[in-house]
Amino acid sequence: MTTIALVDDDENILTSVSMFLEGEGYQVHTYHDGTAALAGLAERPPDLAILDVKMPRMDGMELLRRLRQTSNIPVIFLTSKDDEIDEALGLNLGADDYVTKPFSQRLLASRIKAILRRAKGEMGSESTEEGDQKVVVRGQLTLDPNRHACLWDGKPVRLTVTEFLILQALAQRPGYVKSRDQLMDAAYDDQIYVDDRTIDSHIKRLRKKFRVVDKDFDAIETLYGVGYRYTA
Repeated sequence: MTTIALVDDDENILTSVSMFLEGEGYQVHTYHDGTAALAGLAERPPDLAILDVKMPRMDGMELLRRLRQTSNIPVIFLTSKDDEIDEALGLNLGADDYVTKPFSQRLLASRIKAILRRAKGEMGSESTEEGDQKVVVRGQLTLDPNRHACLWDGKPVRLTVTEFLILQALAQRPGYVKSRDQLMDAAYDDQIYVDDRTIDSHIKRLRKKFRVVDKDFDAIETLYGVGYRYTA
C-alpha cells in the first residue's frame, strides 16, 4: 500500500485529509509539526510527503531542507493563499509541487496521483527488459532511470523526481534547445499548471547540486527568452 506522510498543525486538515486519502486507498501517517515529522519520516519513510509551510517548532521549509540532505521522496507543499514567496522558496529547496490553501481534496488527490505516476515511470518499476529504460550517458553525466541514479564524473548527485525528469529531457538531445513549455511537459502531468518561474527554480537547483561535486559545472546552458539546452 502506498504510504503518505501528512504534516500540518491544523487538526481539522489532518483529520479530514487523512480520512479522504485513506478512502482513496492510501496509508496515511500524520504529524503535527516539523520536528515530530522529521523523526517519523526517518523511522517510517513514506512514498510521498505533504508538508504545510507554516508550522510551530519547525516549519515546512526547514523540514524539507533537512529531508533533502538524505532523501528524495516526492514532496507537495501546502502554501498560504497569494503567498508566492513560499512557492518559490519551496521549489528552490526541492519540492515537487505545491497546492494553495484553501484547496479541494480532489485536486490534492490528483496532484498526488500525478507525482506518484511520474515517480513510478521515471524510476522504471518494471523488472523485465522490455520495461527497463535506457541508461543515458552524456560526457561526464550518467542517468539511470531504472535506479533513479545520477552520476557526474562517477560521483552521485541526489535529484528529486522532477529534477531528474527535467535533466533527462535536456540530456536526451544534447545541443538542442528545450523551451520551458517542453520541460514542463516532460516533468509534469497535463493536469498540473506551472509557470516559467517553476522551471527556472528547478534549473537553478540542478546547477547548484552539480556544482557541489564539480564547481566548474556548466553543462546546462540558458538561452534567454528561448529556454535551456544540455551541452555534453
